[in-house]
Amino acid sequence: MSTINSSLKISESWQKLLRQHRAIAVIRTDDIDLGLNMARAVAKGGMRLIEITWNSKNPAQIIQQLKIELPDCIIGTGTILTLEDLQEAIAAQVQFCFTPHTNQSLIKTAIDHQIPIIPGALSPTEIVTAWQGGASCVKVFPVQAIGGISYILGLQGPIGSIPLIPTGGVTLDNAAHFLAAGAIAVGLSGQLFPRHAINNQDWEVVTKQAEILRERIQHFLTI
Repeated sequence: MSTINSSLKISESWQKLLRQHRAIAVIRTDDIDLGLNMARAVAKGGMRLIEITWNSKNPAQIIQQLKIELPDCIIGTGTILTLEDLQEAIAAQVQFCFTPHTNQSLIKTAIDHQIPIIPGALSPTEIVTAWQGGASCVKVFPVQAIGGISYILGLQGPIGSIPLIPTGGVTLDNAAHFLAAGAIAVGLSGQLFPRHAINNQDWEVVTKQAEILRERIQHFLTI
């Protein structure tokens, strides 16, 4: 299969998942048990797309354990910066990969291993470059720094055919508004994991946050 055809097949499958679930829980932690509990809590709240950032402590261990414990979830990684990072993530059998930047070598390597890759971009030029390079979607990061919802909406005219995932400023309150503005999905971190809940290991609070997010997104999808 050619690289182009492989890229299209991976993108179509990934975008189908995104349209089904619409939100990705992003977990960054320096404690393995904490990371596992955070993932378990959002999964209990109904979230199925979970990202363990590669700058967490022992991310490969967390990812491999979650794939065993949460077979109904899709477990990926993010904050991949180098080819070495990506190769280690591939060895951990990640199911998708986010990067904070656009690097053609990373995109090609992920495609060669049949892994959806979502590079980070901000300007229209960066977004189009990432997409034309074979990205499965493009992460718009940090979206809040450049206009938030209005920026995603403004991109729809010229490049609305490119599936965008805003992160960096997405909240429970505005997630559905980003979707309404044209985003295919959103990524959330801090809003799902309130500091007080994490400090107290109150996982029911985290589960409730995930449930609220899903309810609001479902409401958006039905109006």
